[in-house]
Amino acid sequence: MSQSSDTPTYVVGVDYGTLSGRAVVVRVHDGAELGSAVHEYRHGVMDTELAATGAPLPPEWALQVPADYVEVLRQAVPAAVRAAGVDPASVVGIGTDFTACTMVPVVADGTPLNELPGLEDRPHAYVKLWKHHAAQAQADRINDLAARRGERWLPRYGGLISSEWEFAKGLQLLEEDPEIYHRMDHWVEAADWIVWQLTGSYVRNACSAGYKGILQDGEYPDRDFLAALNPGFAGFAEEKLDREVGALGDMAGTLSAEAAAWTGLPAGIAVAVGNIDAHVCAPAARATDPGQMVAIMGTSTCHVMSSDTLREVPGMCGVVDGGIIDGLYGYEAGQSGVGDIFGWFTAHFVPGPLREEAAARGLSVHELLTEQASREPVGAHGLVALDWQSGNRSVLVDHELSGLLVGLTLATRPHEVYRALLEATAFGARTIVETFATAGIPVTEFVAAGGLIKNAFLMQVYADVLGMPISVIGSDQGPALGSAIHAAVAAGAYPDVRAAAEAMGRLERSAYTPDPARTEAYSALYAEYTALHDHFGRGGNDVMRRLKALRRHARSAQEVSA
Repeated sequence: MSQSSDTPTYVVGVDYGTLSGRAVVVRVHDGAELGSAVHEYRHGVMDTELAATGAPLPPEWALQVPADYVEVLRQAVPAAVRAAGVDPASVVGIGTDFTACTMVPVVADGTPLNELPGLEDRPHAYVKLWKHHAAQAQADRINDLAARRGERWLPRYGGLISSEWEFAKGLQLLEEDPEIYHRMDHWVEAADWIVWQLTGSYVRNACSAGYKGILQDGEYPDRDFLAALNPGFAGFAEEKLDREVGALGDMAGTLSAEAAAWTGLPAGIAVAVGNIDAHVCAPAARATDPGQMVAIMGTSTCHVMSSDTLREVPGMCGVVDGGIIDGLYGYEAGQSGVGDIFGWFTAHFVPGPLREEAAARGLSVHELLTEQASREPVGAHGLVALDWQSGNRSVLVDHELSGLLVGLTLATRPHEVYRALLEATAFGARTIVETFATAGIPVTEFVAAGGLIKNAFLMQVYADVLGMPISVIGSDQGPALGSAIHAAVAAGAYPDVRAAAEAMGRLERSAYTPDPARTEAYSALYAEYTALHDHFGRGGNDVMRRLKALRRHARSAQEVSA
């Protein structure tokens, strides 16, 4: 397919986030974003109770309703095309990305189990969202067994498998609701399930399979290993997971007549192989070269980077051949809570007078706290925090960890705590960058993307803490643009993702540069962060785990009493 500015064609990128889905219409020849629309999931995140019944959910659960994802196709895609003012007939492809690891239990034809009669009241029949962390006990067993047996795939994941991933969540499903487990024919990444809905074909994407599904060198963990975890789990990989794997940028299929009716797009256009929201962002930021680390900063942060070198990096989320860009090893790390932490603090710990001041000045609470925090020198608050309110994804890979704030006095003010939380996430990012460098995979450019790049003070804090310039993606819709880039490749408009990224991607290099004096001051605070990080995260004191166990026990007793 030839592409010329005289005969413009378009692609649609659909980004499925934690709370909503966003569709963006993009011009193929130059990446111009012409129209977008957002549709919020009707059921949101079910983390306290099951929407269908009102029944309480245990701690660390996070579920979603898969029908909400289809509504994004019905609502956001047509709205984006209308906003762009383009003829739907000129759209040649659609690509999608999803949060990960977000899992959908389905029967053979792709119907989610929660949609089967009589199963709407069974929590395990629903989507387990990426931040469902209730499978930590199963993850611990997987890690312990793999370490004892010397499983060769374990170092490819930094030595630890996350409770967020496919195997831990699948084992939890088997052990807590075996009936649901046995009724399930496929344990499907949401990234692949939505492509299945678009095309009628189930193709497993290489990105999710490698990073979240422990698929290394063409093989999953073997039956003997899985049976040692639980005899009923022996066939999990071959019976519930194994499927044709599609390379990133390939065409998974064509748009079905049913999906064409939902979206208003032409039947038969290319549908790209699915992808993870963070990884698909790299080409949108023109980060296709070795050493460019892209931090997609939102409710959580995912760090992705390609390299021509294969190394074992402690605490990384994984390394996958071609996991981001074909021909390079793709590395992933991450922080489980970033924007979520800032939102949690502003929702629950900001007094009324500050809220009233923000409203009177036409500011958000975040903006007011940022303004106040930015006036003070580094270290003036006397605080240091650990950014583990949602556990630690990298480099400790432990969701039993929890947040910590040290240095509080009766003089401490909300904006000071807020700043300490901002800084804590930057310290977490520095920990990841330094761990990669120590392992022989140096970060040569740090690229920020995601919703948090709008906070200029936060970006400057990151530059100062890291002691290196921060480049910024030139798009507000990085994942959606990345999905559109993959759609253009799937449609044949470009030979590969690198070429498409060069034409369609956006990047502002060195948008923020570090101040040497602030970097030096932050290094002193970072040393305190590291001391706390290692003490509470590496076995010096297991109080966080003990407190979570006490919380679960108390909640369980309360539920039994009720």
